[in-house]
Amino acid sequence: MGEPSPEATTTARTAASADSANVDPETGAAVKPETGAAAMFANDRASQHLGITVDDHGPGWARCSMTITEIMANGHDITHGGYIFLFADTTFAMACNYPGSITVASGGDIDFLKPTYVGDTLVARGKEIVKQGRSGIYDIEVTRGDEIVATYRGRSRTLPARKPATS
Repeated sequence: MGEPSPEATTTARTAASADSANVDPETGAAVKPETGAAAMFANDRASQHLGITVDDHGPGWARCSMTITEIMANGHDITHGGYIFLFADTTFAMACNYPGSITVASGGDIDFLKPTYVGDTLVARGKEIVKQGRSGIYDIEVTRGDEIVATYRGRSRTLPARKPATS
C-alpha cells in the first residue's frame, strides 16, 4: 500500500497546530488554508465523534481504525451498515486528498461481507487504483483481524481551485 511518508506526518502536525483563523502561530501572519488529508480530518467532526483514527496516510493511500460502540449497533445487534460505510468513506477521503487539492466523493459503493459487533476493532486500508485528471478510483478493504468484513470502491473528483473573492 505504501510506507509512511515524511509529508504525511508533517502535514498532520501542521494541520493540527493551525488555528481556525489560519494564522501562522510564530509570525501572526495570515497563511493559506491547509489542504490535504490531515487538514481535512482536523475539521471532520463526524469521523472524530465516531472515534475514527487516521493511523497513517500518504498520497494515494491511507489506513484508519475504528472500534464499534453500542450506539453503532442496529436492531439485530450487529453494526449498522451506515457506520461501516462512513468508516470506509473516511479512509477513502484520507487516501484521495493530496496536499494542495480539495477532493470530494462523486460516488461510492460497498459490499458487506461479514457482520461486525460491539467491541470489534476495524481497520480500513485504502489505495488509489487510478487517477486521471481530476477523477480517481480508490479501493478500501475493511478488516477485523485477518477477516475482510467489507469492501468499498470510491470515485473521486478534485475540485477546481477557488476563484479569489472580488470586492
